[in-house]
Amino acid sequence: MSTQPEVRFVSRATRETLALVMAGGRGSRLMQLTANTAKPAVPFGGKFRIIDFTLSNCINSGVRRVGVLTQYKSHALIRHLQMGWGFMRGQFGEFVELLPAEQRSEGMSWYTGTADAVYQNIPFIRTHQPAHVLILAGDHIYKMDYGPMLAQHVATGAQVTVGCLEVPLKDATEFGVMTIGDDKRIVRFDEKPKNPQPMPGKSDVALASMGIYVFDARFLLDFLNRDAGVSESSHDFGHDIIPKAIAEAAVYAYPFRDLYDGSKQGYWRDVGTVDAFWQANLELTDVLPELNLYDERWPIWTHAAQLPPAKFILDKPGERGCAIDSMVSAGCIVAGGEVRNSVLFNNTRVETGSRISQSVLLPGVTIGRNCVINKAVIDENCVVPDGTLIGENSGGPASYYHVTKSGVTLVTKEMLES
Repeated sequence: MSTQPEVRFVSRATRETLALVMAGGRGSRLMQLTANTAKPAVPFGGKFRIIDFTLSNCINSGVRRVGVLTQYKSHALIRHLQMGWGFMRGQFGEFVELLPAEQRSEGMSWYTGTADAVYQNIPFIRTHQPAHVLILAGDHIYKMDYGPMLAQHVATGAQVTVGCLEVPLKDATEFGVMTIGDDKRIVRFDEKPKNPQPMPGKSDVALASMGIYVFDARFLLDFLNRDAGVSESSHDFGHDIIPKAIAEAAVYAYPFRDLYDGSKQGYWRDVGTVDAFWQANLELTDVLPELNLYDERWPIWTHAAQLPPAKFILDKPGERGCAIDSMVSAGCIVAGGEVRNSVLFNNTRVETGSRISQSVLLPGVTIGRNCVINKAVIDENCVVPDGTLIGENSGGPASYYHVTKSGVTLVTKEMLES
């Protein structure tokens, strides 16, 4: 039997959808990495920015009307979007449009919550007259086809559909936790509960919200207008909108599955802490990483700077430029240094005699001669002086830097200059 009708059904649903990407968060748990930029603009995976994954999911899914809501220190994010995401064809109704927080009228302030951010952009939604509104977070790393989620939303007659994934019960206090019936209809939603409820038959797992929502557009606008008039509301989707919607309307869960193997859950990472950021980057150096950046069927789009190839030079005992089990990006030069199990972002340089291991070097970093860097994250444009010892088992002092509980050392320009 032909699957063409199903393909057309999904295609129609995606064309009638407007996506709104929440990209205004500070990401304070990333410490100094977000001191000067919003979390969605933080570099990830050698050449990308975190927001590229959500936007690529939209484009690859056929959702090509996208508004990006910005607020906290958005300059780097805006510049990246302007340079890397201006390829959409406006004449065909495709766009990635910036929606910065602004005081539109007397009495209106900056975004006070996720729901308030969308509420303040109701004129934008009405202009494009979508049948569905897809609410997304711009600060997670994952691959997801939104088409099947939209198809389920239409097929079930839902007013709201919530993307969900299974998480260890011990971690569920950081999520919105759902209880669902046999038909996937949500009967209870608790935002960041102190004592999360496990899934039936899985005592160590909870069903958590991904912060991804599909709304019928009319239903969303009505609910936002009502919520705006409630003074005690925090104007947040997880705290206010979803729990109230469950009590009044048809709200369903959509289980997040792998793009190519529907029998297992898909890859998803919240890189909201220094430890999680470091680990997710280093996972990319595995022989077969769970997140495949080489997948031509689901490419990750970004701004591609015009840079020369990576180069490895010198071949003398103790001065051999090499990289093992590592990702090395364009513009990098490893000049007589050794790199192991690490990620080097664009325009990074490692000088003679230096040894880099289990580390993430963000764009523009220069490592001087005879340095030892282990289990570290080095922020953008840092210049590490000759002979510097940084990180676990390096022998160097840790007092100048931020060291996490698991032993990852974060280094910024300000720390090096202090």
